[in-house]
Amino acid sequence: MTDAPSSLGSSPTGPLPSRRRLLQIGAAAAALPLGVGTGLAWAPGPGAPFDPGPLCRPAAAEVPAGPLRPITLAWSAVSICTAAAPLAKERGIFARHGLDVNFINFGGVTETLLEAIATGKADAGIGMALRWLKPLEQGFDVKITAGLHGGCMRLLAAKSAGITGLAGLKGKTIAISDQASPAKNFFGLMLAQAGIDPESGVEWRQYPADLLNLAVEKGEAQALADADPRTYLWLKDPRLTEIATNLSGAYADRTCCIVAVRGSLIRDERPVAAALTRAILEGGHLVHHEPEAAARAFSGYGGKGSVEDLAAMLRSHTHGLQPVGAALKQQLALYGEELKLVNVFKRSTDTAKFAERVYVDVLS
Repeated sequence: MTDAPSSLGSSPTGPLPSRRRLLQIGAAAAALPLGVGTGLAWAPGPGAPFDPGPLCRPAAAEVPAGPLRPITLAWSAVSICTAAAPLAKERGIFARHGLDVNFINFGGVTETLLEAIATGKADAGIGMALRWLKPLEQGFDVKITAGLHGGCMRLLAAKSAGITGLAGLKGKTIAISDQASPAKNFFGLMLAQAGIDPESGVEWRQYPADLLNLAVEKGEAQALADADPRTYLWLKDPRLTEIATNLSGAYADRTCCIVAVRGSLIRDERPVAAALTRAILEGGHLVHHEPEAAARAFSGYGGKGSVEDLAAMLRSHTHGLQPVGAALKQQLALYGEELKLVNVFKRSTDTAKFAERVYVDVLS
């Protein structure tokens, strides 16, 4: 990988941005203009109880007299992040918005998933921002339409290693599922902000996702970074302790899971893209208020963990926070600047313009 920093304060291309600079960039991103929506041919379903504010308020329209509009939604049936989708389907939320949503359980690499959406093999998807932003930087015709929730990634360490905070990870080995995982990206930038070079200050060692805890148990790694439901379930092991999550500190209000729609659907049938986005957000709103029901719906698709554990995970996330508009663009721009710290984004990327390009406001 190029442009690796020689220290946490500088790089061959110049000084790394300070936290103050990141916040300044965020403030600038907040001032970006919102997109404007139009739509004529297709009418979404009627409004429903979900009403987080004017940006996301469902359109008040008649139920289409004809058949529901078929939609293919890519998701991961093993990722608790996507619980809004099965709950929305089970409760008839998609149908109330005029949609007949079919799921594709996608387990391939992110670039393949985004290509499937961009080329119309799927209409939309739900996934983690830190998995999707780099491929979107490269130009896929896929647009982010909403943030769904925050939380679900955890950094765990062996108590026997004496690690009680990020500083204790210097010189240690962290088990990860792959070298481009959202957990590696996120906790890598947290290490950078804590003064530890995320490339030379720790070793990231790859293992099969379900075996990360065994790597720590055997002493091959002193910590692991991954996502729920695995990390939440592993935390039940008294030999492990939680060092940080992606809701720690300044990230308490940051979204981690996003809704994205193929660009051609937005251009050709914007009301359909809006209806789908609203329905998923409504599903997420219901997850926030009824985590047990969401856990049962997710479990029905093969999600790991008991309903009790899954509901506890969902309560630990921020399904009540669903950023859209300027707030979401600000977060995307901040992520972009932070990903430069760990050499995921190119240093030359204008992150405010990037956020403007990859986000489309279909809800106003």
